[in-house]
Amino acid sequence: MDIRKVKKLIEMLEESGIAEIEIHEGEESVRISRHSSVPPAAMETVVHVTDPSRAAIASGQGIPVTADGGRAEHETEGHVVKSPMVGIFYESQSPGKPPFVERGGKVVKGDVLCIIEAMKIMNQVEADTSGVIARIMVENGDPVEYGQPMFVIREE
Repeated sequence: MDIRKVKKLIEMLEESGIAEIEIHEGEESVRISRHSSVPPAAMETVVHVTDPSRAAIASGQGIPVTADGGRAEHETEGHVVKSPMVGIFYESQSPGKPPFVERGGKVVKGDVLCIIEAMKIMNQVEADTSGVIARIMVENGDPVEYGQPMFVIREE
C-alpha cells in the first residue's frame, strides 16, 4: 500500500470521530487506531547516552548541554519539526552522501530535511516552514518516536 494513502487515512482518522479503521487492498491491509492496545504500564523506555551533550535531553530535563558544558536554551527557539512516525532517522539519501541539511543552512518549505525508515520504507520528511536550521536534535541512525522533536527551524 502506498505510504501517501496511509498518511491520508491517518489525516481522515484525525479529522473524524472514528477511533479505528482497517482497510484491505488485495493481500495488503492496514489498521490505524487512535488508541494503543498496549496499556501504558507495559511500555518501557531504555535510553543509552554516550554523548554527554545529549544527556540532559535523554534524562528528560529537556535542556540540552553544549559541548563545553553550557546550556543551549537559546537554540530551542523557533519552529520545531517533529517526527511524523516511528523509525530510524537518516540525515542523507545514502551512506557517504552529504546530509540533506546542516545547522545554519537555509531551508524552504518543502525541502527534504531527512529520511525516516519505517518497515523497510524510506519516508522523506519535508520542511513545513522556511528559515534557518537552528538545531538538529537527532543523530544519523538514531531511532525516533512519533512526535519526537528532530529539528528547530528559526523562521525568517
